[in-house]
Amino acid sequence: QVQLVESGGGLVQAGGSLRLSCAASGIIFRINFMGWYRQAPGKQRELVAVIGLDGSPNYADSVEGRFTISRDNAKNTVYLQMNSLKPEDTAVYYCNAGRRGPIYAWGQGTQVTVPS
Repeated sequence: QVQLVESGGGLVQAGGSLRLSCAASGIIFRINFMGWYRQAPGKQRELVAVIGLDGSPNYADSVEGRFTISRDNAKNTVYLQMNSLKPEDTAVYYCNAGRRGPIYAWGQGTQVTVPS
Protein backbone atom coordinates (compact mmCIF):
# COMPACT_ATOMS: atom_id res chain seq x y z
CA GLN A 1 0.00 0.00 0.00
CA VAL A 2 1.37 3.38 -1.01
CA GLN A 3 1.71 6.01 1.68
CA LEU A 4 2.84 9.60 1.25
CA VAL A 5 3.35 11.47 4.50
CA GLU A 6 4.08 15.18 4.35
CA SER A 7 5.46 17.21 7.24
CA GLY A 8 7.22 20.45 8.07
CA GLY A 9 4.53 23.02 7.43
CA GLY A 10 3.67 25.84 9.77
CA LEU A 11 3.07 29.52 10.24
CA VAL A 12 5.90 31.74 9.04
CA GLN A 13 6.19 35.45 8.42
CA ALA A 14 6.69 36.80 4.94
CA GLY A 15 10.31 36.49 3.91
CA GLY A 16 10.84 33.46 6.11
CA SER A 17 11.72 29.87 5.27
CA LEU A 18 10.36 26.38 5.78
CA ARG A 19 11.54 22.95 4.79
CA LEU A 20 8.93 20.37 3.91
CA SER A 21 9.52 16.63 3.90
CA CYS A 22 7.59 13.81 2.27
CA ALA A 23 8.26 10.22 3.24
CA ALA A 24 7.08 7.65 0.72
CA SER A 25 6.46 3.97 1.33
CA GLY A 26 5.05 1.20 -0.80
CA ILE A 27 6.74 2.44 -3.98
CA ILE A 28 10.14 1.94 -5.59
CA PHE A 29 11.10 5.50 -4.77
CA ARG A 30 14.31 5.71 -6.78
CA ILE A 31 12.59 5.03 -10.12
CA ASN A 32 9.90 7.64 -9.67
CA PHE A 33 9.82 11.30 -10.50
CA MET A 34 8.59 13.08 -7.38
CA GLY A 35 6.65 16.31 -7.22
CA TRP A 36 5.37 18.86 -4.75
CA TYR A 37 1.92 20.30 -5.26
CA ARG A 38 -0.09 22.88 -3.39
CA GLN A 39 -3.72 23.84 -3.06
CA ALA A 40 -4.76 27.24 -1.81
CA PRO A 41 -8.30 27.89 -0.53
CA GLY A 42 -10.74 28.09 -3.41
CA LYS A 43 -8.13 27.18 -6.00
CA GLN A 44 -7.15 24.09 -7.91
CA ARG A 45 -4.18 22.01 -6.86
CA GLU A 46 -1.07 22.99 -8.78
CA LEU A 47 2.32 21.44 -9.37
CA VAL A 48 5.09 23.65 -7.97
CA ALA A 49 8.19 21.50 -8.36
CA VAL A 50 9.23 18.13 -9.73
CA ILE A 51 12.51 16.26 -9.45
CA GLY A 52 13.78 13.65 -11.86
CA LEU A 53 15.51 10.36 -11.29
CA ASP A 54 18.89 12.08 -11.67
CA GLY A 55 17.94 14.88 -9.30
CA SER A 56 17.23 17.41 -12.03
CA PRO A 57 14.51 19.85 -10.91
CA ASN A 58 11.81 21.83 -12.62
CA TYR A 59 9.80 24.60 -11.01
CA ALA A 60 6.67 26.57 -11.58
CA ASP A 61 7.39 30.17 -12.50
CA SER A 62 5.79 31.35 -9.28
CA VAL A 63 8.41 29.62 -7.11
CA GLU A 64 11.48 29.62 -9.37
CA GLY A 65 14.48 30.99 -7.50
CA ARG A 66 12.82 30.70 -4.09
CA PHE A 67 12.04 26.99 -3.70
CA THR A 68 14.43 24.05 -4.01
CA ILE A 69 13.32 20.45 -4.41
CA SER A 70 15.66 17.62 -3.47
CA ARG A 71 15.47 13.91 -2.82
CA ASP A 72 17.17 11.28 -0.68
CA ASN A 73 16.63 7.88 -2.27
CA ALA A 74 18.16 6.10 0.71
CA LYS A 75 15.43 7.56 2.92
CA ASN A 76 12.61 7.44 0.34
CA THR A 77 12.09 11.12 1.06
CA VAL A 78 11.62 14.22 -1.04
CA TYR A 79 12.13 17.72 0.35
CA LEU A 80 11.03 21.21 -0.52
CA GLN A 81 13.12 24.07 0.82
CA MET A 82 11.03 27.23 0.65
CA ASN A 83 12.73 30.59 1.05
CA SER A 84 11.50 34.16 0.74
CA LEU A 85 7.97 33.01 1.45
CA LYS A 86 5.08 35.21 0.38
CA PRO A 87 1.44 35.34 1.48
CA GLU A 88 0.47 33.83 -1.87
CA ASP A 89 2.43 30.70 -0.94
CA THR A 90 -0.20 29.95 1.69
CA ALA A 91 -1.65 26.54 0.85
CA VAL A 92 -1.75 22.89 1.79
CA TYR A 93 1.31 21.23 0.29
CA TYR A 94 1.28 17.66 -0.98
CA CYS A 95 3.77 15.35 -2.61
CA ASN A 96 3.19 12.64 -5.18
CA ALA A 97 5.05 10.51 -7.68
CA GLY A 98 4.87 11.12 -11.41
CA ARG A 99 6.52 13.25 -14.06
CA ARG A 100 3.59 15.28 -15.34
CA GLY A 101 0.85 14.45 -12.89
CA PRO A 102 0.10 12.51 -9.73
CA ILE A 103 0.10 8.74 -9.76
CA TYR A 104 -1.04 7.79 -6.29
CA ALA A 105 -3.70 8.75 -3.80
CA TRP A 106 -2.97 11.95 -1.95
CA GLY A 107 -1.63 12.07 1.57
CA GLN A 108 -2.95 14.42 4.21
CA GLY A 109 -0.71 17.29 3.15
CA THR A 110 0.96 19.88 5.34
CA GLN A 111 -0.37 23.40 5.87
CA VAL A 112 1.85 26.39 5.11
CA THR A 113 0.55 29.77 6.22
CA VAL A 114 2.24 33.08 5.44
CA PRO A 115 0.19 35.96 6.86
CA SER A 116 -0.13 39.12 4.82
